[in-house]
Amino acid sequence: MKTLLLNPPSFEKFDGGAGSRWPARREITSYWYPVWLSYPAGLIRESRLLDAPPHGVSFHETAQIAKDYEFMVLFTSTAGFQSDVRLAEAVKDLNPHIKTAFVGPPVSVQPEESLKASHAIDFVVRREFELAVTEFAQGKKLETIAGASYRRNGSVVHNPARAPLTDLDSLPFAVEIYKRDLDITRYNIPFLKHPFVSFYTSRGCPALCTYCLWPQTFSGHKWRTRSSQNVAAEVRRALELFPQVKELFFDDDTFAWGKARTIELCAELKKIPFTWSCNCRVHADYEMLRAMKEAGCRLLIVGFESSDPVILKNIKKGATVEQARLFMKNCRELGLTVHGDFIIGLPGETRETIRNTIRFAEELDCETIQVSIAHPFPGTEFDEYVRKNGYLTDDGLSDELGHQLPNIHYPGLSRQEIVEAVEYFYGRYYFRPRIVFRILRRALFDGEERSRLYKEAREYLTLRARRKKFYAGNECA
Repeated sequence: MKTLLLNPPSFEKFDGGAGSRWPARREITSYWYPVWLSYPAGLIRESRLLDAPPHGVSFHETAQIAKDYEFMVLFTSTAGFQSDVRLAEAVKDLNPHIKTAFVGPPVSVQPEESLKASHAIDFVVRREFELAVTEFAQGKKLETIAGASYRRNGSVVHNPARAPLTDLDSLPFAVEIYKRDLDITRYNIPFLKHPFVSFYTSRGCPALCTYCLWPQTFSGHKWRTRSSQNVAAEVRRALELFPQVKELFFDDDTFAWGKARTIELCAELKKIPFTWSCNCRVHADYEMLRAMKEAGCRLLIVGFESSDPVILKNIKKGATVEQARLFMKNCRELGLTVHGDFIIGLPGETRETIRNTIRFAEELDCETIQVSIAHPFPGTEFDEYVRKNGYLTDDGLSDELGHQLPNIHYPGLSRQEIVEAVEYFYGRYYFRPRIVFRILRRALFDGEERSRLYKEAREYLTLRARRKKFYAGNECA
């Protein structure tokens, strides 16, 4: 079947779909690669991967493109689901014969509710979907496809679950599809070099963080890895296809999980002269970090989340404040840059824990940070916790533009205070004199960096003004 693999334009400048672990529009325009969709795009002979948001393809334009296909696979998100349903219905109106499958975390967790949302959705695939949608595109009957859920005679049928894919080396290279269907200059992450290319070297995360969306709802906790030789082969192919690329990013849930595998993979990558970055956890010790640095690693994205031991225990982080401090010490000694992630509103959060976490972030002094609002996504343990304790509100996860808004409150900590704390956190961290100097120094010697910083500053200040209206008690306008 002629197949469209779609990351939809749920919101303008929305990076909450096929490549995003935190489905929301960022403070600064950012776009991750739709890696998950690239695999079926490579497996299905007559296919196209359309990543609408970074390429500026509108709702109407997407519908006009999609109507010419026989089969559409749409990667949806919790925040964007209603918009994605409207798009599927618009495409169905233009081409009543098209078959549409929704994939992604929300339909994996709530397949029946998703199917009942609209008859424009012919079926959904729970969790990993590349083999299921490939089988359908190749003509296999829906009732024989593991992992699929669909309507039959007025009822919803759930086929048996599909076992997680273990032979990751059997998948096509994502970068081949990037070259065929995407413009890599459209992808921008503020703390990564531009242009960059990203893909996975593993799937799943054994960590049990209660708030984390992907392992609990989509990729699972079972850690599955590609062979070092297979990863190195895709690195070489990426550098061949995109000689202009300045950095590769390994977008695994956690790149440096197993010490032996990390060191073995780094030994293979060391043979290739290139710069790369990855997601990491503070349990990575000095030997692992040194191997990564020697293999060309530049930057690590690390989730510190909070400085409060009770909160870290509540969310089953599996890490301590002491480990975080040692990790940062090792990174400084090795010359590794760190982008630190923090979350406001996790179980146990108070005004005092927020103040302590801000001071902790200043102590760690990461090169850059991201401060997110805690979101209890359906299917996560965090969601179960807030529902059980009556902390969930009736509010949406985002505003009308896709930006994060809290839908939780705690005794002594309101929704408004959570939003205000995020903005205060950013202000305290980035407006310190030496941080301002560090940013300006970088911009002074790099014209491209200067241009990016100017654009990012404008976007952030616009969002900051919107959030101030929110926590002042006004509706976001």
